[in-house]
Amino acid sequence: MDQRLITAADSEKTQRRAAGGLKRAGLDVGERVVLSLPTSGDLLAVALGALRSGVVPVMLDPALTAAEHAELVTDADAALVVDNQETLQKLVDGPAVDLADVPLARPMHYTSGTSGRRKGVWTGVLAETVAQALFDEEVELWEFEAADRHLVVGPLYHSAPLRFAMHTLLVGGTVLLPGRFDPAVALSAMTDFRPTTAFCAPTHLKRIFAAGSPLVDSFRLLAHAGESCPDALKRRVIDTFPADAVVEFYGSTEGQFTVCRTSEWLSRQGTVGRARPGRRLSVDGGGVIWCEMPSHARFSYWRAPEKTAAAWRGSELTVMDTGRLDDAGYLYLDGRRDDLIITGGVNVYPLEIERVLNACPGVRESAVFGMDDEHWGQRVCAAVVGTATAAELTEYAKAHLAPAKRPKDYHLVSELPTSANGKISRRAIPDLL
Repeated sequence: MDQRLITAADSEKTQRRAAGGLKRAGLDVGERVVLSLPTSGDLLAVALGALRSGVVPVMLDPALTAAEHAELVTDADAALVVDNQETLQKLVDGPAVDLADVPLARPMHYTSGTSGRRKGVWTGVLAETVAQALFDEEVELWEFEAADRHLVVGPLYHSAPLRFAMHTLLVGGTVLLPGRFDPAVALSAMTDFRPTTAFCAPTHLKRIFAAGSPLVDSFRLLAHAGESCPDALKRRVIDTFPADAVVEFYGSTEGQFTVCRTSEWLSRQGTVGRARPGRRLSVDGGGVIWCEMPSHARFSYWRAPEKTAAAWRGSELTVMDTGRLDDAGYLYLDGRRDDLIITGGVNVYPLEIERVLNACPGVRESAVFGMDDEHWGQRVCAAVVGTATAAELTEYAKAHLAPAKRPKDYHLVSELPTSANGKISRRAIPDLL
């Protein structure tokens, strides 16, 4: 099968063989298979073949360090790990088997947490009616159809790029996988492939515009999310793409909260939209956003009941972002979680990085924070107390952290600022520096 241009018919054949390969490898319904490889048509087919046979793919960044990878594989209790082309090929060479019409689970993605430890978003195997409702909601909202040609911009281990690609194929559409993001390649794909849909983070859009003028008249939908989109960039995107093609949404790996079409944003600049169909938004006294979720959108955190309990309030979910609602129900974000850094559309939590840096020889303590960056939106920075040099910290981070989580700048300081309750105050560090 062509690893770049993926038709629904070709992918269906590979999905059936991949599901047979998983069965031949001994995987049963409800078990987990770790998929940690660069984006390809075969990787997408294995994820879909797994889901449509009741096996849950655990999507991991192939750029994780060996230690990070091993920690998550152990936590996921995976029955099979696919992290090389040879194992992937064995799966897609399996005997073809029958598949369910729709995915019987959600892929498990790990999302960073304020505790510094990642947590898996887990649904398990869904009842047939629940699985169908989950599928129908996505198709109806984004109006996926067999005529769609979807351009994949982000990596498939992220939830949104995988979700858009899977649903395009499942309704009979075609998907283009240009490989690792390169703005020049994306521009060429828009010209040659004539996509009708794409999902991007604002960082992708910024880099595409910096590289040239995209040919976009074929688009019916450009969805974007993952980080705040600067007003100037948003207006340029709206002015460039066809009328009402640009749709922003707000949510997280855990769940999707809002949708905002072009006309809505133009009349209410800065909003991220109103609640998606079947959901209801509220903001508590502390400004924390809650979203009442339909039953088919429920999940738990894998083997973390206390974190699950903190995220849910009955049928309402929070990921601890803050914001406000206007009288018409439009949501405006005041801020993501206090310590969250969004760099190039990737969520990075300081505690996870600090846990690594604090184990580096010569480090007494560290504090990680984000700084505005014209290219990435935010850049990861670290203030470090101890005798370790910036060069030593750079090498240590390279060995223990995935690229997006490695600090770009190290500031060696004698002490870290603390709040009245004695906790390190990350927000105060940029001013001190």
